[in-house]
Amino acid sequence: MDAAISSLIDRAGLDKAKVRQLIGRGLGGADDGELFLEYRQAEVLVFDNGRLKQATYDTAQGFGLRAVKDEAVGYAHASDMSEAALARAAEAVRAVKGGHSGRYAEAPGRTNRKLYGDENPLGEPAFDAKVKLLESIDAYARAKDPRVRQVTASIAATWQVVEILRADGETYRDIRPLVRLNVSAVVGDGDRQESGSYGVGGREGYQRFIETHAWQSAVDEAVRQALVNLDAVAAPAGEMDVVMGSGWPGVMLHEAVGHGLEGDFNRKKTSAFAGLMGQQVAAKGVTVVDDGTMQDRRGSLSIDDEGTPTNRTVLIEDGILVGYMQDRQNARLMGVKPTGNGRRESHAHVPMPRMTNTYMLAGMHEPAEIIASVKNGLYAVSFGGGQVDITSGKYVFQCTEAYKIENGKVTAPVKGAMLIGNGPTDLHRITMIGNDFALDPGIGTCGKNGQGVPVGVGQPSLRMDRITVGGTG
Repeated sequence: MDAAISSLIDRAGLDKAKVRQLIGRGLGGADDGELFLEYRQAEVLVFDNGRLKQATYDTAQGFGLRAVKDEAVGYAHASDMSEAALARAAEAVRAVKGGHSGRYAEAPGRTNRKLYGDENPLGEPAFDAKVKLLESIDAYARAKDPRVRQVTASIAATWQVVEILRADGETYRDIRPLVRLNVSAVVGDGDRQESGSYGVGGREGYQRFIETHAWQSAVDEAVRQALVNLDAVAAPAGEMDVVMGSGWPGVMLHEAVGHGLEGDFNRKKTSAFAGLMGQQVAAKGVTVVDDGTMQDRRGSLSIDDEGTPTNRTVLIEDGILVGYMQDRQNARLMGVKPTGNGRRESHAHVPMPRMTNTYMLAGMHEPAEIIASVKNGLYAVSFGGGQVDITSGKYVFQCTEAYKIENGKVTAPVKGAMLIGNGPTDLHRITMIGNDFALDPGIGTCGKNGQGVPVGVGQPSLRMDRITVGGTG
């Protein structure tokens, strides 16, 4: 499909007037809703164990029709872009019973801001050049150190066109590129094996990430992390002061705090932060923002999946809870404005409040000063998987790269460290905030209610006091 094609309605060969009529029929008596149309191309190439293991190319298209009546939602979707399928969907969503305020919600405002280009990243470079790139990554990683035993390299891209049609006649459109390059390495010494990984990406073409220095630095980082872990000793366990690194460690903030600040959990009072608006929920100096308006970032969107322009939404300001992330339905039910956080994985999914790029702002301290302030503790540089219970705020996070801090100095790397705590409680335990703010390299995917969407995270270095560390030592 060419970006120049003016409409997905035209592409499907549908009659615009008839489509409008069917939307009107489906959303008659609704408070809000829309027809969401999507066309998507995607590719993944995986080079593993010295050979091309996977090469997939996929195109998908479809629509989702949503009728919102008070708290009730009717949703029907299909990959069949036909008038008959739309007519069936209109009948299905009409049947949803729920309150109706008596008037259709006001359409989202307009933006002429474009945060990324229209170019389809799947087109360049050619397939054989992509395979050659992955071969080069593999060879470079293996040549770096004789202890490298296994290398996996992958590149992935999607190009998504979305179109949103409302019953009031308003139409919104967005074209969204997304790419990612990932490298993981396994190193070994005798019977012991350890791994490391690193990835980069964003809403742009491949060009910036496939320059030699860019992919080589990604490989360098993956191998470095794996070799650090090869020398790691068992992690100490117990309550201790923790210094968290800048950038990707913001994923813990995303999980332990960010989800609890999404509008649906707070409207239903299932979040640990419910009812705390205007109250001190974090240490002074802690400011947390969700910002969907950053150029070319993985979590950014010019408009969300309901047509609302994204925003820079301050969530916590100097420790005070000042905002939640909202889609249209939860914003209306809570009597506030949508913030441009209504997101969905695809046309087959209903939108809900989701994060975009969520991060903590920088403070005043030098990172070296923060580390020097800790007598005995843990320096957590990178994280793997984590889990959080939204209602209680309890979280568990696995450190993929961490070190002991002894007498204010970073010493031995440790293996198997887990951070265990409670997000709302531990926000008060932040005692020093670094001046080294960084965003993650463009690799985040967030899961919620079975839907995955691309996101960004970030933070400066932080000192958190008296955090429970689960270890193996």
